[in-house]
Amino acid sequence: MSARAVSESSFASDLLSLTKPRLSGLVIATAAGGMWLAPGELTVPRILVTLLATAGTVGAANALNCYWERESDRFMARTRNRPLPAGRMEPGVALAFGLALAALSLPALALGANLLTAGLGLVALLSYVLAYTPLKARTSASMLVGAVPGALPPLMGWTAVTGQIDAGGYVLFAILFLWQIPHTIAIGLFRKDEYAAAGLKTVAMERGEDSSRLQIVLYLVALVPMTLLPFQLHIAGAWYLAAAVVLGLSFLGLGATGLFRRLGRPWARQTFLFSLLYLAGLFAALMLDSGGHG
Repeated sequence: MSARAVSESSFASDLLSLTKPRLSGLVIATAAGGMWLAPGELTVPRILVTLLATAGTVGAANALNCYWERESDRFMARTRNRPLPAGRMEPGVALAFGLALAALSLPALALGANLLTAGLGLVALLSYVLAYTPLKARTSASMLVGAVPGALPPLMGWTAVTGQIDAGGYVLFAILFLWQIPHTIAIGLFRKDEYAAAGLKTVAMERGEDSSRLQIVLYLVALVPMTLLPFQLHIAGAWYLAAAVVLGLSFLGLGATGLFRRLGRPWARQTFLFSLLYLAGLFAALMLDSGGHG
């Protein structure tokens, strides 16, 4: 392979990394779940366009976030090798890439799904880039703002099928919103020093570790009953209900153990990792026990 080909391949890889593929993959999975669970006609073209355009919108938000945080990313082990802090890419390239991706993805959402879904995508993009990202350096309450765009993709999947926001869509949004808070607080606990070096605020830094553990438990107490509502709304069946109870009580038990035993970073990392398994398991149960689409 020529040096030019290697250089082009590296540049393409760096562009892709701006979209944060692993995070985007999780978001796309929840959007697909929202589409599958929503009542109504579901066609292959609509599925493909909606998911690709949602991926583009999420990727645009992440690329613009990388542009905004290029300086603070230098101080965190998990971000210092990104293209901008590592000096492999000019900031203007990342900015142009993010804007171009948004300019393509949002109209595609409007045409492939509907205007409501595109509007939700725009809200997700703007709230993530213009509200959540700058607030991260000012207050730990930014996590509540950031949980909004993070919770919108399953609702976008729902509205792409139904064309409206109703109880089922609200519940999916609420589940993702509540899940993100303990997930985010746990990251802030075990990466506390890195966040401090980067000048980003976390609950652990502003309120202390005891408050962090307490808030994890309180949000889990709210999350567990919320996950039972898909059964009440007949979106999913008894097998899902059983899975939601087992997963929820396991997550709550893990949180409570950390709270009452005042556990530290190993527990926080374990809580973060379990939160990912929890969400994957919950959505898998939702989709498998939904009785098929519609």
